[in-house]
Amino acid sequence: MKETTYKGCRIPEDLYYDIENQVWYKVEEEGTVRVGATDVGQTRAGRMVNVRIKPPGKHVPKGKPIASLESGKWTGPVPAVVEGEVLERNEELFDKPDLINDDPYGRGWIARIKPYNLARDLKELLTGQEALSKMKEYIDREGVECKGS
Repeated sequence: MKETTYKGCRIPEDLYYDIENQVWYKVEEEGTVRVGATDVGQTRAGRMVNVRIKPPGKHVPKGKPIASLESGKWTGPVPAVVEGEVLERNEELFDKPDLINDDPYGRGWIARIKPYNLARDLKELLTGQEALSKMKEYIDREGVECKGS
């Protein structure tokens, strides 16, 4: 996985991003989508202490939360840009929510979704150089410094 590091924040280049909400989406071979919080997002939130994730079989409408995350200083939703049905949730996060902090693009993934209209939804996300450029703007604007993993 090719990635760029900017101010200590890891930004994998093969993912799709919802920059304002700091959520990543990875399109997998079988057409499902894996969802997680970005390195920037987990850094801003702080150490995760609790997660709530929609159960498998649940429909997640566009704009509604797939999950909600809670840290010592922040609680908030992980809104869906990709609408679909939850296929799997990362059960490991219920015992170790801070996996989101330690490995946001790996073991800290949040859910897998079966998208209803992936082509439509991906148009609202950024990827590649455009995502990289917008992510750097966000990091600068919000004054984020990641510790690097």
